[in-house]
Amino acid sequence: MTDEQQIGFERGTDGPRVVLAGIDGSPSGWRAAAYAAGLARRQNATLALVYIQPYMAASVAAGLNAALLTEELAEEFTHQIRAAIENLRALGGVRWDFHTFRGDPYYGLVTAARDLKADAVVVGASESIGHKLIGSMAVRLVKRGLWPVTVVP
Repeated sequence: MTDEQQIGFERGTDGPRVVLAGIDGSPSGWRAAAYAAGLARRQNATLALVYIQPYMAASVAAGLNAALLTEELAEEFTHQIRAAIENLRALGGVRWDFHTFRGDPYYGLVTAARDLKADAVVVGASESIGHKLIGSMAVRLVKRGLWPVTVVP
């Protein structure tokens, strides 16, 4: 069964209903969230903000509670997002949801986009030098070919 068959919903009929933005706390991630919020507001779509809690093998090896650290980070994001969304309410409001998933950021965003039936995906440009070796998440999402992907610098 192909990814297209697994999704089970029609795309591209009346504009996006769900705009997904991947956030990670980086400046480009916050710009992506702001861009996605504007897109969702203009299209009268729901904004799905998604934070993928990475597995932190190094912190586990050091004896730190990785789950607690990432849960605290997710809570901090929630507070920051709520403040940013309050600013958007003055512009006419945005329906939004905040979701957290645990795992690899790429596979987490693919799973979130599929599960939330996203019509568009917005991510920040990679700020990591490692993406030159394995490819940036944005390029991998584009190659997946299931959603329009916007990369915000």
